[in-house]
Amino acid sequence: MPDFNCAATIIGAVPYTDATAACAGISKYLVDLPAWPQLPMRSNLENMYIQFSQGFPGIVVDGQKIRAERRPDFDHALEQLYFDWADGKTDGYAIDKEHASGLYYLASSIDATLPLVKGQITGPISWGLCVTDASGRGIIYDDTLADAVSKFLKLKATWLESFMHTFSRKTVIFVDEPYLTSLGSAFVALSSEQISGQLNDVLGGIKGIKGIHCCGSTDWSLLLNLPIDVLSFDAYNYLDSVLCYLPDLLSHVRKGRAIAWGIVPNDEETLKKETAASLFDRFGDALSHLTNNSLSVRQLVRQSMVTPSCALISLSHDAVEYAYSLLTELSSRARRKYGS
Repeated sequence: MPDFNCAATIIGAVPYTDATAACAGISKYLVDLPAWPQLPMRSNLENMYIQFSQGFPGIVVDGQKIRAERRPDFDHALEQLYFDWADGKTDGYAIDKEHASGLYYLASSIDATLPLVKGQITGPISWGLCVTDASGRGIIYDDTLADAVSKFLKLKATWLESFMHTFSRKTVIFVDEPYLTSLGSAFVALSSEQISGQLNDVLGGIKGIKGIHCCGSTDWSLLLNLPIDVLSFDAYNYLDSVLCYLPDLLSHVRKGRAIAWGIVPNDEETLKKETAASLFDRFGDALSHLTNNSLSVRQLVRQSMVTPSCALISLSHDAVEYAYSLLTELSSRARRKYGS
């Protein structure tokens, strides 16, 4: 795994309606670790759940909602999904340009092969909760469909990684799991074993660098004990939540794995109050919790990225530009101070 050396990147969604504008800021600021932008304001097809739905049996998109209907051909389609999963066939699981315009624009606009690019895929728990059956219940609670969800998203992840390799030598793919913030509640009534199994299935479809992103409090021990290379979290608002699992986090870093520190807030009013200096102080405080436990700060910086706390979809375009500039300055200050 490469040294990220506090490279700056984003989580995914940005508030643009066309890929050209979305990628312009990424190309300008996120030069060390560009990411393909998700554009849900351009089309409902880029909603993070609908975006990864093509190819799943019985899928119906209704505005921002998505469900799986048991049509007459449903069982045949489900059987085919299992055959494709067993054979590793990803041809039928591509994400087309209408569902990921930023991905395709980035692929077509670069002049030479990039050394490293970040991408993302919605995780099986969040996807399986938001895709419903005819009764409105998340399909993650149907044993047959839950198994199909993880196998389907594994094929999606494999296709995505392969596509990203057409314009980048190495890739980083985050599995985004916002609904894991409800872990242990009635809303996510799933066992730890089921969650781990689902996530392991999808992570198994990614050969390169893989991470998990969750933007609130969750059972970090569960995530840190998965086969991930990067843990991505909201370090601006939820650092204390992660530090409750400090031994697991230290073990993660000592294994040579990375942390993506979501240190730039994604709320516009909060963002306006911050500067590069104030955020760098906050970042230094966050690092100190780990470096006080026999880790070298230089090592930790090498194994770190800096990101927004979560997606930037709620920001104005000017605020997005400001967030990008803060990320770039944070990355630069960390490199200068720690000499990595």
